[in-house]
Amino acid sequence: MSSGEPPGVALFCATYLEPEMLHVFRHVNSLRAFRPLVLTQRLKGQWGGMAPVVVSKSPWRELGRFIEKASGRPWQMTSSERSAILHEITESRCRLLHVFFGNAAIHMMPLLENCPVPVVVSFHGSDVAGSMCTPGYKGHLRRMFAAATLVPCRSQHLADQVLALGCPQEKIRVMRAVLPQSISGNPRRPTDGGWVILQAGRMVPKKGMLTALRAFALFCEKYPIATFTIAGDGPMRKEIEALIGELGLSGSVSLPGFLDQNQLAGEFEKAHMYLHPSETVDADTEGVPNALLEAMALGIPPVATSHGGICEAVIDGESGILCPERDPAALGSALLRLAADSSLHESIGLGASRRVASVFSAEAGIAGVEALYSEAIGNFAAAR
Repeated sequence: MSSGEPPGVALFCATYLEPEMLHVFRHVNSLRAFRPLVLTQRLKGQWGGMAPVVVSKSPWRELGRFIEKASGRPWQMTSSERSAILHEITESRCRLLHVFFGNAAIHMMPLLENCPVPVVVSFHGSDVAGSMCTPGYKGHLRRMFAAATLVPCRSQHLADQVLALGCPQEKIRVMRAVLPQSISGNPRRPTDGGWVILQAGRMVPKKGMLTALRAFALFCEKYPIATFTIAGDGPMRKEIEALIGELGLSGSVSLPGFLDQNQLAGEFEKAHMYLHPSETVDADTEGVPNALLEAMALGIPPVATSHGGICEAVIDGESGILCPERDPAALGSALLRLAADSSLHESIGLGASRRVASVFSAEAGIAGVEALYSEAIGNFAAAR
């Protein structure tokens, strides 16, 4: 490392990147006090920014998966994969390894337990559910938490779940997502009843999109020319399309698929309200959804559910309206309240923008990440 060059950090994300992982892209490319080295085992999409280094998967990976199915214990990376990653860390003189997603790190014990630099393992939502909660994973979770210097989580709610998985309290930190720079806005209302409602996210059960459609159908009884855009894609698309037809909403609901940041910004520009009724599915919960925060920052009043980390962003009656999970009547009523009361719509929108600016700003997110890295490096040095 040359004089004055920022210290290097290695950031491992198994797939770089799935469309819904924009928050990882922002995290990597927003670092200023550290020099990032991105490591991955699968490239997906054209993202620009920091060019990742691809570490080849072992040809024995499928055998490992087969053994996991038989034993219930997580497969582990091979010695060749471990050596390749260690080589990149050493060659780039990195002082820290950050592994995104706990359910990726659980398969990396040969590396994590023999890593010459501090390890940070971050949790983001779905990585506390599924196999992570099974008996066969319990011992590996204990080892993973022992190997990690710090374990940041996207929300306090998620941190509580990671604590329940067995992570020592003293290692857990809350690490907020890094939002786009300098976004702000004011609430907008239509003049003709043509309300535009938006939801963005992967089409999976925990996003509550079927409930959102039923709530929108109730809203349309009062505002028949309203429209609803669901930006995203995923395994539930056909089910969502079927419900749109069943509810008679084919002319009112748009499904544009996954949108890049510029395209999504165009949808935010048109939206008057943002709907995000997340639901708990098989212990799978959200952290603090990025698209929700972006909508709030732009002054778009949100209607959401009392779910996961959402309650850390949306203060009911101040920066949004919160409803119970799986309750389309409550959600529809909340949308109608905002549409009927211009003062409430304005105050909620302004409150949402202020909430993000004070707690979730891009500057605060970047500073928090870099402070966490510095802490991990310091703690690791002190323990040696």
